[in-house]
Amino acid sequence: MERLIEPTVFRDVLGRFASGITMVATLDADGAPAGLACQSFASLSLEPPLILLCIGKNSTSWPRIAAAGRFAVSVLAEEHRAACASLAASGTDKFAGLSWRPSPHGTVHLDGALATVDCALDAVHEAGDHLIVTGRVLDLTAREDGTPLLYFRGGYATGAFA
Repeated sequence: MERLIEPTVFRDVLGRFASGITMVATLDADGAPAGLACQSFASLSLEPPLILLCIGKNSTSWPRIAAAGRFAVSVLAEEHRAACASLAASGTDKFAGLSWRPSPHGTVHLDGALATVDCALDAVHEAGDHLIVTGRVLDLTAREDGTPLLYFRGGYATGAFA
């Protein structure tokens, strides 16, 4: 017999796994930035180079990103708390006040990101209330310093690493 797991308990228990926070963004068909905050990001494959994202099905930004067929993942640093809050908001201009630049791949890079990975949309799979998205890596860059912005137990945290 399958045990019913309460959503609040599920979120509370799994919230004890600290995860990095990213911005997934592109330029849409009109040349405007479209993006969202995402904590479900991982490397998937070295050959070929692929990454994985999990995006909520109710995201209003994802359809604009998917339609572009390309996106960049910017790994947020601790100084990006306000940017993360802006990107997580719905129904607002998520890029108002954010410092970003367009990339040669037609994506959006957040200034000061710890790393940025440009991708072509590879595949999208439905899984419960989320989409599992894979991206084929086209280009990537990283800065040498900085502290990551983390998500832990329902809120922001930072991690100092040597």
